[in-house]
Amino acid sequence: MNTTTPNNSQFLADLTDGREKGDWQSRYETAAQSQIKKERNFLLVILSVGFLLTILMGLYFDSCLFSSNNCFEGAKYYVFAFLGGTLGGTIFSIKWLIHSVAKNTWNMDRHLWRIMTPVLSSAIALLFVVLLNTDVFTIETAKSSSIYKAYGIGALVGYFSDNAIGKLTEIAQVLFGSSNAKSK
Repeated sequence: MNTTTPNNSQFLADLTDGREKGDWQSRYETAAQSQIKKERNFLLVILSVGFLLTILMGLYFDSCLFSSNNCFEGAKYYVFAFLGGTLGGTIFSIKWLIHSVAKNTWNMDRHLWRIMTPVLSSAIALLFVVLLNTDVFTIETAKSSSIYKAYGIGALVGYFSDNAIGKLTEIAQVLFGSSNAKSK
């Protein structure tokens, strides 16, 4: 087994993850492997439930479209934006779980970040579509789009929510000042 720990820059163009040919055993101890499997299972459950809810909500709203009352006509965009955000955030978390395990950067301290990303992504996607509906942004609003567009926007916003939060933090610091700024 390879006992050296290569740095991350060696991994950028190397699909072997810095391992020797035939080095197949896990670098992680049993407790870490168990936690990785729990995170994987949690994210797969979230992904599966998200898909199931999307299908069920699609069928529900589709049947409402053909009834005399509109069955929460406006709410469907928000439901699908939220579910799309869940999908995007979950895909992002799965990607990072795979990446961190393969690149030997997985650690227990990032557990909360990996499992909370889908929840955070869902909320940010929902807020984004709400802002679209209030015409805060000048792009085509979700009001005039379909549930598929709301779902797609939600998924994209959810996937990139980690970057968006970082950028919004930078903007807020410029506009409102940093809470860490020392007084002169």
